[in-house]
Amino acid sequence: MIAKLQIFALLWGTYGYQLIPRIEECGLTCSQGFLCKTQISTGIFNSFCRPTPASLSHAMLRSMKLWTAMECTSGHQCSLHLSIKGTLHLHENVRGMEICFLSVNTQKSQCVNVKVSKNIHVKPPGKKVKLQYNCFEVSAGQHVYVTMKTIPNYCGIQLNQEYYVEDCQNRDVGENIPSCFARKLIYEVDRARHTILLNVSSVAQSVDYYVRLCHQRFMCEDVGLVSLIQRNNLVKSISLPFSQLLPCLCIEAWPAIPDARRMQMCPFKNNTQALWDDIIYNAITQTLTWEAACPIRVNVSLCRLMKTNDQCVDLLNSSKITPEKVKYSRVDVHPRLCMKFTTKHNSWVRCPFAHGNAQAWTMKVSTTQEQIQVSFTSKTEAQFSVLVCNVTESSSCDSTGIHQSISVGGSMSTYVNISGKTCGLNICIQGQRTDVDYSIPTYVCDLPCTFSSSSQQYYETSFNILSTVATLAVLVVMMALLGYHLSVLHKKRKERKGATHIKGQRMRISILCINEEKS
Repeated sequence: MIAKLQIFALLWGTYGYQLIPRIEECGLTCSQGFLCKTQISTGIFNSFCRPTPASLSHAMLRSMKLWTAMECTSGHQCSLHLSIKGTLHLHENVRGMEICFLSVNTQKSQCVNVKVSKNIHVKPPGKKVKLQYNCFEVSAGQHVYVTMKTIPNYCGIQLNQEYYVEDCQNRDVGENIPSCFARKLIYEVDRARHTILLNVSSVAQSVDYYVRLCHQRFMCEDVGLVSLIQRNNLVKSISLPFSQLLPCLCIEAWPAIPDARRMQMCPFKNNTQALWDDIIYNAITQTLTWEAACPIRVNVSLCRLMKTNDQCVDLLNSSKITPEKVKYSRVDVHPRLCMKFTTKHNSWVRCPFAHGNAQAWTMKVSTTQEQIQVSFTSKTEAQFSVLVCNVTESSSCDSTGIHQSISVGGSMSTYVNISGKTCGLNICIQGQRTDVDYSIPTYVCDLPCTFSSSSQQYYETSFNILSTVATLAVLVVMMALLGYHLSVLHKKRKERKGATHIKGQRMRISILCINEEKS
């Protein structure tokens, strides 16, 4: 015995093994002389306790023990189970035991009722019944909480215990549990070359392995070829080509032995943006379709992309909840007609006609003195409505009551006339195609106001009168300035003439004086 323990200690120290007890299949066992039956329970009906009779002891339940067991069917197809063992004292007021298992990580619980009766063919040695149940499946490293209660549930008679399941660092668990194996798949994504480099060097070296990429649907469907990694070449990386990093793209690996359990890792679950790009428009049938590359529950709708805030407003009666494919018939080609995808996590908008697809029709507005002319040009035969409306604060367009219909047959322009009195700020002309099920309106707003001929004549007459008055005023000013200038010149001439006369008189007087002196 000591030698065996020494050998076990040597194995543990050398290889780090802690062997998990194996079971061939899960089930329930009880002491000889008793019959035990199990029934899955929700735990609701036995959750409320009743007063404990004086004849019942609080030691009705004793010695609960927990440990991990491993069930393997073939090769590496193994799973972990929680083994629970306890002792129940039979009593006329107790029919059995309820065992409940709670995952502390997920808060999910499972309960089972164990009904106990005496075997009439075998006399039991006493009233103590030892029960062992091991059908609660657990995962590596899981934190669990187990309770035992009597049936019916008497207050104060209950056993509770916490337990931690061995994790992947245990070699026995790490080499036989698929979730641990998946953690050992080391991958690297080369987006430029559209390949995934996979390495499985840390797994068991005793067997060959198959690896592949697949799309997870009801089953994981092949994407490309299956590659074989030989046991003597596990260090080498395998290159797996892909077209898109979709949320359902998984890496799958399994030992090259018959009926081996496949280990799977899906690292791109959150990469949902790639799903919304597969939108196809058929111009002949005017149908817009989208099909998901991966199964996903999504709300799909058509919407109108607003210019002001980039919000996309859903079109009426276009919402559809689908896991795979949607189809919209009779859809108009418009740059702002988009498709919206909404999941419980986020929302995405794709506008298939925004780039590279010209609008199928155009609307132009021109103004004259008397009227507004709205013209349409369409690549195909189409029906349109023309509406005059007021733009409100909510960006909606309220009709003013002016509404006309127009048919366009080919590439020639067709037009309608609207009164020139329709003008001003917040006034818009709305044009929309009406012979399809889904279309987006086009707006021309803030129309300039035009004038009638009488109004124009009035302003022209007023302008002429003002021009005449201004001309007369200028002439009067010029005449006044000219008169003033002439009077100044006349005065200067008169002053010069007077000065000359005085000077002549002085000269004559001087001459007379000189002559008198000589005489």
